Amino acid sequence: MRIVLGQVQPELGNKEHNVEKIERVVAENECDLAVFGELFLTGYMCRGDFPRLAEDLSGPSVSKIKSISEEHGSHIILGMPEMDEKTRGIYNSSVLFTPDGDARSYRKLHLANFGPFEESLHFGRGSGLEVFETDIGRIGLIICFDIFFPELSKFYALSGADMIVACSASPSTSKFFFQTIIPARAIENALFFVYSNLVGTEKNMIFFGGSTVVGPRGDEKVKAEEYGEDVVRCDIDLKELEKARQHRPVVRDTRFDVLGRIPEFQGKPR
Repeated sequence: MRIVLGQVQPELGNKEHNVEKIERVVAENECDLAVFGELFLTGYMCRGDFPRLAEDLSGPSVSKIKSISEEHGSHIILGMPEMDEKTRGIYNSSVLFTPDGDARSYRKLHLANFGPFEESLHFGRGSGLEVFETDIGRIGLIICFDIFFPELSKFYALSGADMIVACSASPSTSKFFFQTIIPARAIENALFFVYSNLVGTEKNMIFFGGSTVVGPRGDEKVKAEEYGEDVVRCDIDLKELEKARQHRPVVRDTRFDVLGRIPEFQGKPR
């Protein structure tokens, strides 16, 4: 499976321009999966413009990206402000596009609302986790600050995910934390971890880039440069999962007698 990380800078509020960037990356890099950063469709620092920019999963930008996915036969994952068509609530979402024309979203569970972050002013909190079955494997989605909550990654591992894909908008002040915790999440769950971060400057926020793919034993498959646009690619083999889990059986040896007391973990691994 070939993965491409589209570490390119979105233009604030310019969805059409940002969709063109998505199309360019996908068209120029034949791949099974292309991943972009958190809120890439609009840019991260849109603040009060999110209600105007948000779309539901039948919106014009979403429809265009569906077409890109279909045309190139590539799965695409990116962040966007998602409008709930029923409640009109707005969510910080990661959307998975598949070549058969489908689009499914994960809504960020843990909104960053500390230091320079003010996500809870603009977005509702998500409330669910789901492993998405695709032609390229079973995928769990998380977004940026979610990485710091290990129970999410563990849930995905126990639910049979082959990889976790994280869209991110991590600034330079958080670089050390993300570079430390990403390989840990891969190792402790023996799965692939795909991380695509924003890059460039938006208002008072400087994003460090450093997008990466980490294997199930913590080995770095590829890494984009820091503080600069970069499109990188790598090939992964899901057969590595079985070897990694034999070498370190973190899924098999999970204590369900303990985790079973927590509703989210009342299940068995596949």
